[in-house]
Amino acid sequence: MEARATAKYVRVSPFKARRVIDVIRGMDYPTAEATLETLGTPTARKILKVLRSAAANGENDPEKNMSRDQCWVCECYVDESFTIPRVRFRARGQVYRIRKRTSHITIVLSDEEPARKKRRAS
Repeated sequence: MEARATAKYVRVSPFKARRVIDVIRGMDYPTAEATLETLGTPTARKILKVLRSAAANGENDPEKNMSRDQCWVCECYVDESFTIPRVRFRARGQVYRIRKRTSHITIVLSDEEPARKKRRAS
């Protein structure tokens, strides 16, 4: 069975969120939760909230009836959402554009261990 959680329009850059997501991909739930807690970055706290929400979705659904200790992060990804345009006024009447990026974070937990991809020897 699979449990899914999505956070939309999160005010974090998708580039920063993907770096954290790549760390927990393929881990079991207790290890992924402990890893995100020790990272301590604001991005990791937002991803931890989505991870806990996915685990709660799996536990509380009577059809799925998943246990947190036996879950694996089988799928997780970050998609780019809209960008909030801002401006910063500069010298000699110039204006620089600032892009406040947002993202959609999706985490899927499964009760089966994900298959590990073989890495090519370089």
